[in-house]
This record gives sequence, structure tokens and C-alpha cells, in this order.
Amino acid sequence: MDAFTVIKTRRSVRSYQKKPIPREVLEDIIDCARFAPSANNRQPWEFVVVTDAPMRKKLADIAEYGKFIADAPACAAVFCEETKYYLEDGSAAVENLMLGAWAHGVGSCWVAGDKKPYADTIRNLLGLPGNMKLVALISLGYPTEPPGQKSKRALKDVLHWERWG
Repeated sequence: MDAFTVIKTRRSVRSYQKKPIPREVLEDIIDCARFAPSANNRQPWEFVVVTDAPMRKKLADIAEYGKFIADAPACAAVFCEETKYYLEDGSAAVENLMLGAWAHGVGSCWVAGDKKPYADTIRNLLGLPGNMKLVALISLGYPTEPPGQKSKRALKDVLHWERWG
């Protein structure tokens, strides 16, 4: 898919085929994430890809809105060193990760991490040091069906020139 198609057709996917994602595809998805912009090029991120089913089940049990992680073939946990702009930097990496996944035909869903009460539990479970902040958990898998194209606000309703209004 070209970049415009990837950006305009990516949607959250919560139902996955049992088909595993090849390691080289997972590596390329994370490679896309590491090319995200970051403040002062700090690149404060670390990525933990979990393909082990029992560990994904633990993550799903902990993340209140991420129960479907248990059924996804993989989950990418995105962490950032606690810097001034860790959330912005990590969010840019997450978006790149999700777009890279979709370019491979792999669906994804962003499960909140930052400021969630379970963030430290997940950080400890995955063995990261205390200065790392969980930005997000991203479920990854081949969709069971093509993602629906939910309506988006029209460009004319969100684009303003020179001033709002």
C-alpha cells in the first residue's frame, strides 16, 4: 500500500486470526516505530514485543480495556524514558508502529498505558527499569475481517485557514 492509503484506511482492529506474524514482519513494524520524530532526537523509546500466549493473557488481564490482547498473535509494549516530552515522543512512535503494521496487512489497536493505574505493574512484569513510562500497549494481528471504515469528520469541518472559525 502507498503511504496515503495506509494512513487513510488504518482502523482499530480487536479481532484477529490465529495466524502468527512472522518475526521479520514484527521487526519491520518496530523499525517503523523507531523512525518516529522525537524532541531533540532523544529517541527515548524501548519496545517489548510479546508473542508468548500466557504473557499476553497476563497483559490482557491487567489492561482494563485490552482484553483482546490475549487473542492477538502479538502485543507491542511501547515505553519511553521519562523525559519532558516522553508522551509526545512515544505517541509518535506508536502511530508509526500502527501505520507500519497496516502496511504489512497487520491490524492493531492502541490500548492506553500512560497514567493508567496498571502502568507500573506492566512495566515491572516486562522487566523495565523504574525510569521508563508505559506509553501504550498495541495489539497486533491479521484481522478476522476487513476493518470497517468508520466515518471521519469532513475536512471542511476540521480545516481552518489563518484562524479558527
